[in-house]
Amino acid sequence: MIIVTGAAGFIGSAFVQKLNNEGFKDLILVDDFSKTEKNKNLENKSYTQKVHRNDFFEWLDNNHKYVQFIFHIGARTDTTEFDVAVFNELNLGYTQKVWKACVKYGLPLVYASSAATYGMGELGYDDSHEIVNRLKPLNPYGESKNDFDKWALQQEQQPYFWAGLKFFNVYGPNEYHKGRMASVIFHAYRQIKESGKMKLFRSHNPEFKDGEQMRDFVYVKDVVKVLYFFLNHRKDSGLYNLGTGKARTFLDLARNTFKAMDIPENIEFIDTPEDIRDKYQYFTEADMSKLRSIGYSEAFYTLEEGIDDYVRNYLQKNTYL
Repeated sequence: MIIVTGAAGFIGSAFVQKLNNEGFKDLILVDDFSKTEKNKNLENKSYTQKVHRNDFFEWLDNNHKYVQFIFHIGARTDTTEFDVAVFNELNLGYTQKVWKACVKYGLPLVYASSAATYGMGELGYDDSHEIVNRLKPLNPYGESKNDFDKWALQQEQQPYFWAGLKFFNVYGPNEYHKGRMASVIFHAYRQIKESGKMKLFRSHNPEFKDGEQMRDFVYVKDVVKVLYFFLNHRKDSGLYNLGTGKARTFLDLARNTFKAMDIPENIEFIDTPEDIRDKYQYFTEADMSKLRSIGYSEAFYTLEEGIDDYVRNYLQKNTYL
């Protein structure tokens, strides 16, 4: 059996569907299943059992001999949360317990890190282990992810295979429940549907024109392909970026959302709020050479392809992966 934590969440539930598509039905889904909206992500999916995250380690002690892999996707991902204790418990401490259990029981582990570890990108976006200790995340969420990466690299006892995946700006179906933390594409769709126009942040950096701030937007269907790749790869342990390797502008994003919705472009610019202006990232782009070097050869969705699929096949129909 395969364990997926954060299974009711955005990426976790999309991965459960990918596993089902590949013929894997003996799945143990770990999460806090109290949120009705999130649980819609799991409708029509096949699995063996749901286990509450608080009961997971006791369950694993009793059932580890049946487990072949742990995908630890669950995390507190709210970048506006500033209670460090929340992240220490749910991101750092919980993931350390998962790691130690994988060591104890000889299980391979893939866990969710984040591109938020890179902060303002002062050191670039290279997933080399050499720079991890020098990274300066911008918020407690990013710090919690980097703190775990640092801790993992220092461990003498490691799972026989492990990978920490630094997710860049993931978007796609099954993020309906995420509210403010949903992707820009999700919010663009909602905004355009309600008002017929899209508001983008004005640039406060002379090196970038309005709307030409750039991000590496990666479609969730590509993210789960990479997760599945590691299920079968199980070597070359380490940290890996997971983006497309191609930064795109917010203008590109807005224009393609209008196009997919068959609505004429109507884009306005508003000032970036002062409280986030100093820490606003103008450019992120994953260096994907490390993942490519170990044999991952699949092409990634372009922004145009991803938005078109997401809008036409999911957002407009209010359907799930």
